[in-house]
Order: sequence, then C-alpha cells, then structure tokens
Amino acid sequence: MFKYELIKEEKDTGARLGRITTDHGVIETPIFMPVGTQATVKSMDVHDLETMGAQIILGNTYHLYLRPGQEIMEKAGGLHSFMNWQHPILTDSGGFQVFSLGDLRKITEEGVHFVSHLDGSRHFMSPEKSIEMQNSIGADIIMCFDECAPADADYDYTKKSLEMTSRWAARCKAAHKRPDEQALFGIVQGGMFKDLRAQSAREITAMDFPGYSIGGLSVGESKEIMYEMLSHTVPLLPEDKPHYLMGVGSVDALFEGVIRGIDMFDCVLQTRIARNGTAMTSQGKVVVRNATYAEDFSPLDPECDCYVCRNHTRAYLRHLIKCNEILGARLLTYHNLYFTLRIMEKIREAIKNDTLLALKEEVFQKYGITS
Repeated sequence: MFKYELIKEEKDTGARLGRITTDHGVIETPIFMPVGTQATVKSMDVHDLETMGAQIILGNTYHLYLRPGQEIMEKAGGLHSFMNWQHPILTDSGGFQVFSLGDLRKITEEGVHFVSHLDGSRHFMSPEKSIEMQNSIGADIIMCFDECAPADADYDYTKKSLEMTSRWAARCKAAHKRPDEQALFGIVQGGMFKDLRAQSAREITAMDFPGYSIGGLSVGESKEIMYEMLSHTVPLLPEDKPHYLMGVGSVDALFEGVIRGIDMFDCVLQTRIARNGTAMTSQGKVVVRNATYAEDFSPLDPECDCYVCRNHTRAYLRHLIKCNEILGARLLTYHNLYFTLRIMEKIREAIKNDTLLALKEEVFQKYGITS
C-alpha cells in the first residue's frame, strides 16, 4: 500500500510537494513528525495529536524493545493498537540510541552488544533483530539498522562505518518479513565527507528501497556543514522516492531542509524545550519561566490560534512551570507541536504558490533568524 507521489517541485528551489499513502492514511509532505519515543508523544494523548493535525508520529525501536518488549508488542497487535493511534507511524531502527550509549556498547560486524541504560542487563541488536522488532511493532515505515558515526569521526572510520551500514542494509532487506505492509527505508551515511556521502548514496540506492533517510547529521556539526552535506547528498537520491532528514526540527533547519529537497523531518526539540519552559512562537523562542512574564497576561503567541494561545496567558504558563505542575509542560508541548505543524502547512502552501523563499524571509525576520 505504500506509495509516494511527487506533486510539484517549486521553480525557484528544490522544494517538493508530495503525498505518501500508507495502510493507515495519507501523509502530505513536506511533513514534521512528532516523536513518540516510548509509545507516547510526551504528555500528549491521541486526541491532542489529532486535534493539532499530526499526520504521522514516531516510535523508538530501542526503547520499545526494552519496554514493554517484543512479546507484549505482539500480543497487543502492534503499536497502533497498543497506543490506540490509527494513523501512520514510523519507527527508527534503534541504531542511533544504541550508538549513543558510548562505553556501554561494542560494535561488531554481526551487530551491537550493549548494556541497557535501565537496569544494566546485556543485549545484542543485529540488523535482523532490529527488523524483527520493527515487524512486531508494525509501523507503516521502518528503518534499516545503521551505524551513526559521530560528527568528528575521521575519514577512515567513517568510510568503514558507511560500508558496514551498507552491508547491514542488505541484511535488513533480506530479513524484512512484511514488505507489503511496511515500507523499509535505507539510510545514507558518510559523515562530513562529500565523497563518502556519494559512496553511501550509490550503495544504498542501488538496493531500491521505497524511501531514503539521511542520517548522521545534526550530531554536533555546525548548521552550515549540515546544509552543505544536504545540498550535496539530496540530488543523489531518486526523485520518485521520499527523502527523510532524521532528527532535525528547528525552524531554520525545516526551511533549509525543504529548500534542499527534504520531505520528512522529526525531532525531540519541540517536546524537550517545552518541559524546560520554552515556547516556539512567531516572534522567536519565549522562555516562559523568566521573571519578565510574571505579570504578562497576553497570549503565549498572538499569531497562534491553538488551544493554549486562545485560553491561557504567559503569566499563567509561567506559574505552572515555576510550580513544576505537569499541566505547564503539557500545554507548552501542545503549543510547540501545533506551531511547528502550522509552519509545515504554510511551507506546503508556499510551495504550491511558488512563494517559499518569501515565506522563509518573513518567518526568519519575525523569529530573529539570520540566514
């Protein structure tokens, strides 16, 4: 059932308007995907996600493997049934989380031996095991198991890493038991080296996956280098397949990614900064916990029509955050996700009208971003 349609490419940029069809619904692209690490987008319920207009959310294979585990996931009938979300879901492979464990993991050709960050128990994740777990989760879009090399990795390490990622991708494709129900995306690596990005793109696209992810960016490098790598890599991907930039979701990166031909984004930024008392608004970031908002009875964002901005003031939100009330994090999370999804709506409309660069200039000026 998976299908990607390229509807339009904007004349002045590489921005693409598209549509992805899955068993659980249609996704209009470019799209931002809220991250639901442990079978929940933090503090949001299904009704929240539906009312804010989320088209697709993410699940995390590493975390779901540890809790609640594969057996419970299968007994529940997969993640859609488990969390009662009847719309598209994407799962990452768990690779980024495993490799983030540092000294708690050991990489071999067969896979990765790692120690759980929860209880110290020992585990082994191979390409085959990652796909088996993702088959059990039942997401509409799943990812190959890859190694995400750090931004400062040297050339030799990065080359060996991407070549192993290619071998693992072939093993993932061979292990995939539900190709008619779940679209398996290949992941392009190659670090901060253009020739290695090109090598990875050649090797991964030769396997003819339904879609392609760009991994190993936003891992500590500057935004300028990330955009340079994107400008070099995206043209190497098939035009008739979706392009997914993993782990990126700041306002400036969303625009810069779309302009370079990216169709799909995800990031924990929106939910993480909300829990720390920060809101994304049309005038830039607002640190609600700051004392300056103690007697500010204006809406969080005067240009936003979300539930939070229609019903609560900055002063009230600051009070909740300062008191460590759960509602404060919940309301700011809702607003940040709603704000980002509206940005993506505006981007899609601008591509349709060939006005994306004008929209970018307007948003950047209000947000205080220097391009």
